[in-house]
Amino acid sequence: MDRNWINNWQRLKHPKPPLIKNIIYAFIFGGLICTFGQLILNIYISLGVPQQEAGNPTVATVIFIAASLTAAGVFDDIASIAGAGIAVPVTGFANSVTSMAIEFRREGLVTGTGSKMFALAGSVIVFGVVTAFVVGLISALI
Repeated sequence: MDRNWINNWQRLKHPKPPLIKNIIYAFIFGGLICTFGQLILNIYISLGVPQQEAGNPTVATVIFIAASLTAAGVFDDIASIAGAGIAVPVTGFANSVTSMAIEFRREGLVTGTGSKMFALAGSVIVFGVVTAFVVGLISALI
């Protein structure tokens, strides 16, 4: 078969995504999430949490909100518009863990939710730890 025909058929079957639009939406939604996180951080600081320690409850709050949106079935609707802007930050990690926990809850707490919850997020954890190690090693050597 003619290779060009196959390539043309594949292009017709899978149209190009609107790259510029997706980049702009990811930038806007990612910025909104960061702004929202900064607002939460400022609220914790105003409540008396020391500035160096306010990051932990801020991340926990953002994770809780993302997990709640996933449980309510709203996260995927937002992600279909926001794309990487909502999937890449900690909100995407919370979504992946929560969605797997919900999907396998019928199999029980231990064999379903407990064992499958990190199936999707496991690779994120592994590569995150490896990247942190490599960057920390480079930083220590410099």
